[in-house]
Amino acid sequence: MYWLQSINSAIHFIEHNITNKIGIEDISKEVYSSSAHFQRIFHLVTGITLGEYVRNRRLSLAGRDLQLGNGKVTEVAMRYQYDTLESFSKAFLRFHGIKPSAVKAKDSRLKFYSPLTINVSVKGGFDMSFKLIDEFCWSNIDDQITEALSDAEKYQMVIEWSKKARGQNPDVFDSLTSWILDDSQWTEDKLIENEQILMNGVLARFKEQNAKLRAYLRALSGSDVVNKAVWSALDRFDSYLAGQTDDPVLQKAVDDMFNDFSSMNNRRIRELIAGNATGSAGVNSVELYGYINCLKDCDAGVQWTLFMPQFAQRQQKGFQIESFEYRTMPEMRFIGKEFMKENPGDLSQELAVFAALDELGEYKSGFDYDILLFHHFGKGVDVEPCHGFLGRFMKAQTPVPQGFTYVDFTPKRNMPEFGPPYLSQFALAIFAGDVNAMHSCDHYDVDAMYDVTRNIILGQGVQIPYPHKYWTAEVFLDGAANPGTAYLFSVEL
Repeated sequence: MYWLQSINSAIHFIEHNITNKIGIEDISKEVYSSSAHFQRIFHLVTGITLGEYVRNRRLSLAGRDLQLGNGKVTEVAMRYQYDTLESFSKAFLRFHGIKPSAVKAKDSRLKFYSPLTINVSVKGGFDMSFKLIDEFCWSNIDDQITEALSDAEKYQMVIEWSKKARGQNPDVFDSLTSWILDDSQWTEDKLIENEQILMNGVLARFKEQNAKLRAYLRALSGSDVVNKAVWSALDRFDSYLAGQTDDPVLQKAVDDMFNDFSSMNNRRIRELIAGNATGSAGVNSVELYGYINCLKDCDAGVQWTLFMPQFAQRQQKGFQIESFEYRTMPEMRFIGKEFMKENPGDLSQELAVFAALDELGEYKSGFDYDILLFHHFGKGVDVEPCHGFLGRFMKAQTPVPQGFTYVDFTPKRNMPEFGPPYLSQFALAIFAGDVNAMHSCDHYDVDAMYDVTRNIILGQGVQIPYPHKYWTAEVFLDGAANPGTAYLFSVEL
């Protein structure tokens, strides 16, 4: 049903630019369509050509202006984009049946051509597929924002929309993936409709929404209420919507779809476009990360930069962030032992581990705190439980004592793609305040330090390399005999 929405958007654009110099190319570009294609659709639905519609609206308004005395004939002709008085007079006579100079005569009658409103319900056929477009939480902020609101209040409305979209859109993206992989929906006779749904529906609608969001936020930027990270998140999303990806194999499939949509008849191309469903939280393991997965993550990235800063601040109850920074360390080797806490009050396990590591003092890495490292061996949290290891970061290639295990870290991505070596890039959050509150698990995904650190990262638009290179760590700044008051979270800088 997006082509109906496109026509309404075009009509809205025309009304707002009726006195400006706009052509069919400008109108078609506004709704992300080729001029030839959009003209055919417009005529098919309205029974009038796009050019005729613009002309009828201008001449109708020109008649009203002359009747109300809003300018001389020459001024009104120029206002509604007529180059000469002669061409305006001829067009006016054909439309109204009288000359412009006769408008105020006692028996004169003018025609009024009202703006079109498209309100059509499509039943049967492709209803379910078209419904996918409307199930996304599209922004209607422009219908709500008024000048009476402060910039902070306007920005809060954007934040509230982003929270709602974050709760709604992930499942719709998964439905989109299922639809693309459903062979019964991709018979030859459905290809044109499917192109409307995916290209002129979902992708074009997100482009339009991003453009509007930029305009809203740009108008508020002067008041310093806007999180600057949103701009790079929007840039990344727009890049993917334009068909740019980071993976050569995926890029080939996306290029094929953009250049010739009939390539979607190829099951393998559809698989690369669809990817696998990742669930509402976006953390389910996938065998194939496709184009829709990219869009899903980009959409989430925009939403996170909008609402996460406030959310992370509210989560700091009884404690607060003392410092927060990103670091990239040289190659390192974590050496430690798997942590299995059976007696919470007994520190003998921790003390024994770190006493043994004290013997490796010559191999210090420069980040020499006692830590509790957590990771899932590069797999999703839905298939691999979290494993905790007490130990320290040491220099690369440090000899591993008997009975200890190790995990290597490198500043840049290396093969294999999943699992160690992990990236020695991380966020370091240091907390102050109530230690018990820092370690609270109530109303948190994991615990307070984990959640707040992660959410600050998401709010700043920094990438977390989940699941391939994902790891976290609790840091004991004053040694393992004391509670941890800092947290590390893997990032990709």
